[in-house]
Amino acid sequence: MNTISANQLLPSAGPSTRETEKAQSRASVRRLWREYLKPQRVPLFCAVLLMLVIAATTAGLAFLLDPAIKFLFLEKDKDLLYLIPIVVIVVATVKALATYGEGNIMATIGQRLVADLQLRLFRTMVYADLQRLNVTHSGEFMTNTLNNVTLVQQASVQAIAGFAKETTSVIGLLAVMYYQDPALALVASGVIPLVILNSRKQGKKTRKATKKQMAETSILTALISENLDGTRVVKAYGQEEREIARTQASIHRRMLHQLKAARAKLAAAPVTEAITGIGIAAVLFYGGLRALDGEFTLNQFMSFLMAMMLSYDPLKKLSNLFAILSQGMAALAQVFDEIDIEPEIVDDPEAGELVLNGGRIAFNDVSFHYGDDKAALNNISFAAEPGETIALVGPSGAGKSTVLNLIPRFYDVTSGSVEIDGQDIRSVTQESLRRPIAIVTQDPFLFDDTIAANIAYGKPDATREEIEAAARAAAAHDFITEMQDGYASYAGEGGARLSGGQRQRIAIARAMLKNAPILLLDEATSALDTRSEAQVQQALRTLMKDRTTIVIAHRLSTIIDADRIFVLDRGRIVEAGRHGELIDNGKLYASLYSSIFDDTEKTSVLEAGE
Repeated sequence: MNTISANQLLPSAGPSTRETEKAQSRASVRRLWREYLKPQRVPLFCAVLLMLVIAATTAGLAFLLDPAIKFLFLEKDKDLLYLIPIVVIVVATVKALATYGEGNIMATIGQRLVADLQLRLFRTMVYADLQRLNVTHSGEFMTNTLNNVTLVQQASVQAIAGFAKETTSVIGLLAVMYYQDPALALVASGVIPLVILNSRKQGKKTRKATKKQMAETSILTALISENLDGTRVVKAYGQEEREIARTQASIHRRMLHQLKAARAKLAAAPVTEAITGIGIAAVLFYGGLRALDGEFTLNQFMSFLMAMMLSYDPLKKLSNLFAILSQGMAALAQVFDEIDIEPEIVDDPEAGELVLNGGRIAFNDVSFHYGDDKAALNNISFAAEPGETIALVGPSGAGKSTVLNLIPRFYDVTSGSVEIDGQDIRSVTQESLRRPIAIVTQDPFLFDDTIAANIAYGKPDATREEIEAAARAAAAHDFITEMQDGYASYAGEGGARLSGGQRQRIAIARAMLKNAPILLLDEATSALDTRSEAQVQQALRTLMKDRTTIVIAHRLSTIIDADRIFVLDRGRIVEAGRHGELIDNGKLYASLYSSIFDDTEKTSVLEAGE
């Protein structure tokens, strides 16, 4: 379990990289709008209208201070004593309602965005090639789906909506300020460029720290996932403290990156406040000079000062939003990178439905290699006739499982072809190809659902009677009924509440219920005890009747009755024949027979055959 450094996941930050990041950010924003926000343009338009109302009412409250002071405190006009406060209440109420409505709409848009992105990411993962899934840690998928999508939501809702709302508020308040006194407003506006420069600087720091934080989050998620899956190994070898130390180091690194991002975000508002303090001081000084000369009335100055004070609050928020937007853009790029990964194994545009006519499987000069590694299969050719049982035997790494994986197109051949009933499997749709195939592996996976749901996974509309019949045939009914909730009992994560043999019998029952004409069995009885194996072997014999079956096994009892046995070694077929013929040949199969199959098993098989 090698931990990847967060820095290894990040590109160098040279000038060309920064330009690329800017271009990528612009492209990501355009795509975010086109694919995810544009479909919600009606509620977005309503939210924008409400933002304009918020901006207008905010400016209105500042403007109302002018007549309030003038008519109530200076001129003491009793006729307006009730009217002005009522107008203030109305304007404040309208602002409050608009703020709630805008917030509610944007929250809805944000959550829909999260849901859409999460579904797209999950769809990408589900349809991803097995080869890619095997080299990508599940922690990366979890980080993208949960952590990064949340950052995107914050950027799109808080930052983008916030920019619109706060910017319109600043514009409205600036309008009040320029209406009251253009010269003084120009002095107050002088701090805005400084605020923008500071926000951009802190945003860059936040983005850099966020990218490192995301990389470390993937590493931390991977560590947690590995320790959950490998808890028995950790405990068996007494490595609890070592794993704690590794995870502690990752948590510490992630914390440091989070702190850097948080400090950059936190610095934005205080620095902006200090800059705006300079602006306030300049306004007070210049306004005071003019007031001493009698050029500025109290009511004008108070209205101007309130507008200026109110405008600096959205300026502070804008500086924070730069940091949030920087985080979101870093996350958005990573999310889109994941979504854009196309599977290599796809249906041909001209692909048709597989037409089944018995289920003959033929390997025609097939070679295959995983990535850049050496070939796993070399020029394999054989055929499994309809209703025939073919056994694949060979030492570990000979290529047996690769043969099985090529039939349902979990991988594509490097050269040659695999055919079913004369049809190249690459010329038919994957759905129609896999529909008539049932698979049972040596390490079957069960979902954290009911036993009944796991058995019926390949046939969701199966009746209870069909489910129980499949379980009985797989010697699983008895132990299922002994469980507290019977068929309604939950299997646990990955089937953790069941023993290995029980999981395997559930998987066999699942294959039996599917009733597929092609069976692929990979060590299907390896985890069964002798009594259960005898029961399942009989059930498998019944199931394999009139079906094309390819079986991998180290159990002699599984392959002794095969119509033909192919012996693989280093990706090649080195022997072929029936059990007796291969024993008489005295080659690799005979050697495997002597070394792998124990005397007890040989005796039991011989007795069963007598």
